[in-house]
Amino acid sequence: MSITTRDASGSVGVPETMIAQMGEIERNLFLKILKVTEAGAVAAARWIGLGDRHAADDAAVEAMRRVLARFDIDGEVVIGEGERDEAPMLYIGEKVGTGKGPKVDIAVDPLEGTNLAAENQFGAVAVMAMSEAGGLRYAPDIYLDKLIVGPEVVRYEKTTGKWLDIDAPPEYNLGIVADALHRNVEDLIVVVLDRPRHKELIKELRDLGATVRLVTDGDLMPGVAAGIRGTNVHVGMGIGAAPEGVLTAAALRTTGGKIISRFILPAKANQKSEEEIKEEYDKFMPRLLDMGITDLDKILYTEDLAPGKDIIFSATGVTESDLFHGVNFFENDGARLRSVVMGSGSGIVRLIDSIYIIDKEVTPIRLR
Repeated sequence: MSITTRDASGSVGVPETMIAQMGEIERNLFLKILKVTEAGAVAAARWIGLGDRHAADDAAVEAMRRVLARFDIDGEVVIGEGERDEAPMLYIGEKVGTGKGPKVDIAVDPLEGTNLAAENQFGAVAVMAMSEAGGLRYAPDIYLDKLIVGPEVVRYEKTTGKWLDIDAPPEYNLGIVADALHRNVEDLIVVVLDRPRHKELIKELRDLGATVRLVTDGDLMPGVAAGIRGTNVHVGMGIGAAPEGVLTAAALRTTGGKIISRFILPAKANQKSEEEIKEEYDKFMPRLLDMGITDLDKILYTEDLAPGKDIIFSATGVTESDLFHGVNFFENDGARLRSVVMGSGSGIVRLIDSIYIIDKEVTPIRLR
């Protein structure tokens, strides 16, 4: 005799169906990955407001690596702190875990927004994504031109045949987003990195009447927020770091949002001389070729940056952000953390509020 759980409509319960769609990585590591970002967030938070971004980042890196070392995975860092000669830990190509479990790719930004944490400003987070081997694209430490939207826009594109175009002027793309969201362009909030290279973009957006929210550092989580309603972010635009683009794509694989992107050299993005662009091209191209990047002009979509079938993503707030509060410490080393964990196979998104109590007899659990 079999027993089937049904909801009020008579269909098989939604949670059961979604859980059944989990891949091996999501099934076994979905909540474990949370331990990594929580450890990084707590370590970094001890340095909030002290003005030392390197110390905050180093603390997060060390904590996350210690936790990863205990995981039964055969992991390789594909997005990390840089090359081996630049980063002592969590460098690109580093092997992590016990080596006994499944082969996984790892993309990590131990402290997205190092300056934000150092100055106790909005938006610092600890972030990690994990997939089956080959599921997350290697990305060099160059730039990525990005256009990021939510699932409603993706659905609108498919329904109408009107497609976003990264090469089109902002007026065209914002028109599509506005129609998809049943808003006026004047009601859209567009997140852009506050950089001199975006001066013209910012002017165009403001001339259209769109609300521009400038971020001084860290465009990863605003990009993730563009795929989630209720965050007051409708579009992400502009040129930011390429590794963060891969992490954004990993989250969008669950939320149903979309990133359209293209690699671009920093010298070109910042409108340097032809000689400087050529010099930078010669410097980076051997490494790009090693990563399988042969055409910098190729347009890359969400599935190009995060092609995996079994992707999990976790982010834990260090300071306040679009999605959650930062770390709160209380007496006797207790802490309260807020995180988001997502799985692409099932589509499950969990907003998690964690309270850590060191001395249970002395420190009460605080809900507010």
